[in-house]
Amino acid sequence: MKAHAWKVCIRQKRIAGSNPALSASSPICITSPEAGGELMNDSNQNSGLAILPPVLVTGVAGFIGFHTALRLISQGRRVVGVDNFSPYYDVQLKRDRLSYLKAEPAFRFVELNIADKLAMEKLWREEGPFVEVIHLAAQAGVRYSLINPYEYITTNCMGHLTVMEMCRHTPGFRHMVYASSSSVYGGNEKLPFSVKDDVSHPISLYAATKRSDELMSQSYSHLYNIPQTGLRFFTVYGPWGRPDMSLFIFTKAIVAGEKLPVFNHGQMKRDFTYVDDIVSGVVAALEHPPVREGRQAPHRLLNIGNTRSENLMDFIRLIEVELGRKANIEFMGMQPGDVPETFADITETTAVTGFRPTTTIAQGVPRFVAWYKDYYRVS
Repeated sequence: MKAHAWKVCIRQKRIAGSNPALSASSPICITSPEAGGELMNDSNQNSGLAILPPVLVTGVAGFIGFHTALRLISQGRRVVGVDNFSPYYDVQLKRDRLSYLKAEPAFRFVELNIADKLAMEKLWREEGPFVEVIHLAAQAGVRYSLINPYEYITTNCMGHLTVMEMCRHTPGFRHMVYASSSSVYGGNEKLPFSVKDDVSHPISLYAATKRSDELMSQSYSHLYNIPQTGLRFFTVYGPWGRPDMSLFIFTKAIVAGEKLPVFNHGQMKRDFTYVDDIVSGVVAALEHPPVREGRQAPHRLLNIGNTRSENLMDFIRLIEVELGRKANIEFMGMQPGDVPETFADITETTAVTGFRPTTTIAQGVPRFVAWYKDYYRVS
């Protein structure tokens, strides 16, 4: 691939967890090695380098990908998004998310499967090259991995490898941020979960594929000096969320008057993290690519969570209040591959990026329910 000179200039409002150096009055500009590799502000920008490279967001029609693309566009970035509209859940919901993005002049969409090497090479030729990648495409869900294991290997492992291969062959590549999961902690009984904890015993195939992604990224960063950051997300929720996630399932069941299955007899706790906080963590991570230090590869892992482990029954009560209806709860045993509690330690994340979550479930749940009632026309 031919090397292109590029310069990224970010002029944005401050957001929770963003680099304090970035402000509306003084943009930060980063140039490629072909353009001198400098970090510049208004006083030393080279007006001859007007190319603003787009950020590639994979899984852009997904929950987090959609919100991430919107945030980047709001900050003045161009975004190229890809998705294959996997039928894992309601494809119409994905297309409705995408319709919002397509209304943005700074957004372009290409439908493809990230595991398709030829399609990815064509994307790089026609829309790239991309020096910053936010890789969020994945086959999600712990429980579905018990039903369709092959899809997890194809998407999560082959897809991840293909994205890394494209980054590897891109001159001046700056940073790849990719989605991992708190599921990698498996049955870890030590709380809160730290990126320093042992994660060598995954208890679901989904977790195993996400841990495999982390190990592949470590090896590629070591071998090819590709800066990468893996983000272990903790139970993301919010407007436009995934129908297989607990908040969506609970709300739908309560609205329909159906039985609401609650596993482990309600003795569950989760570090519920609002999507806006997740996106702030993603963008903050993108702004801070790791660097090689001696023999240490430019690869890091960070937790992105709310740092509060909430009782599941408290979560359900908030939904009941917002809907004005009671849940018809059916208590059940623990699901295979599930864990009773999650709780994020974000010490390293805050130290590296300044990220701090700001949204409590008392704030976030009403926002989701309001969106749900509007989207599904619930009176």
